[in-house]
Amino acid sequence: MQKLHSARRAAALALALAALALALAALALALAPPARAEEGAVQTSRFELPGFDVPCRAAILIDQATGTVLYEKEPDMPVPIASITKVMTLLLTFEALEEGRVSLSDTVPVSEHAYDMGGSQIWLEPGEQFTLDEMLKAICVSSANDAAVAVAELIGGSEPVFVEMMNQKAQELGMSATHFENACGLDRAGHVSSARDVAVMSREMLQNHSAITQYTTIWMDSLRGGQTQLINTNKLLRRYAGITGLKTGTTSGAGVCISASATRDGLSLIAVVLGSPSSEDRFAAATTLLDYGFANFEAGAPALPDTAPQTLPVRRGAAEEVGLGYQLPGQLLLKKGEGASLTVEVQLPEVLEAPVGAGQPVGSVRVLAGETVLGEYPVCAAGEVPRMDFALSLRWLLKALLVL
Repeated sequence: MQKLHSARRAAALALALAALALALAALALALAPPARAEEGAVQTSRFELPGFDVPCRAAILIDQATGTVLYEKEPDMPVPIASITKVMTLLLTFEALEEGRVSLSDTVPVSEHAYDMGGSQIWLEPGEQFTLDEMLKAICVSSANDAAVAVAELIGGSEPVFVEMMNQKAQELGMSATHFENACGLDRAGHVSSARDVAVMSREMLQNHSAITQYTTIWMDSLRGGQTQLINTNKLLRRYAGITGLKTGTTSGAGVCISASATRDGLSLIAVVLGSPSSEDRFAAATTLLDYGFANFEAGAPALPDTAPQTLPVRRGAAEEVGLGYQLPGQLLLKKGEGASLTVEVQLPEVLEAPVGAGQPVGSVRVLAGETVLGEYPVCAAGEVPRMDFALSLRWLLKALLVL
């Protein structure tokens, strides 16, 4: 028994001495400054904008996934936007739906104020009741002003309060050229936006609330048991392959407008046309922009090579390795034909020097099309690895002694 106790004391002493040696070594290492990882670069646009013109006051073409601008004409000029205003009305409505504040089966009451709306409408009567689902059809298909105001009153309590919500959302999205005065888009002094801002809110709608396309792609429907026919004001639904929406608008002040969205082979584009002289000019301009986008660009999805490390060793740390988090984009905008030569290169050090912070950039990933670097993205530490200093070693020593 005495020999057993002696062996245990010897083992404890050896462990203590080893821990003490580690602590002293760590103390010396703690005086050395830690190595720093380089920060990764962000991708910038590499496309030249074309010089052709389209028949309208202002226009813009963007890639929906990345927001990259592919064409622009007076993109920041504040102008009336007519019923394209309803994109913001729909955006706030879908936010309310997804937050559970309303449901598609909710009844939308019709007020005298909604009844008094002019322009395009479904001739709502005060006290008449429709579900929110039916009202959304009326807004998206027939661009009904009375339905838009009734929905605004449901979401905001009143149209003025809802308009405040619209302007707040526009500010959140960085729509600096935009100010709303109503929920439907009828001409009012100070009710303006820009082609760029319309693209921003259209992209927000399509990227984060894609269920909107279940309404914007309806060509014909009906309400009141078939008594009221709905026919989509976006004629591109019948003319353009891949069209998904989004909203048309026409007033005397705004001219003829459209925010047109379409998807082909995984590439989604948004073409905004404001202030065309006629409906045919509007659709021709949107078609020209979309055709240009689909003819010259494609979507690519870069993938990590199978050999990409999932961890890296850490020197002089409290742990021997740390996990890695790759920040590779889900989709890239490419020039037509570049997808076939798309490759991904991982650049990492052989070992990291502690301490390592969670989220700290430790390397990079380069995406290339042939020899052209399309973008460089950071590889970050997925966890924290403290530096092995004297205090940490001492805590380990005490813990080891308490176990005995």
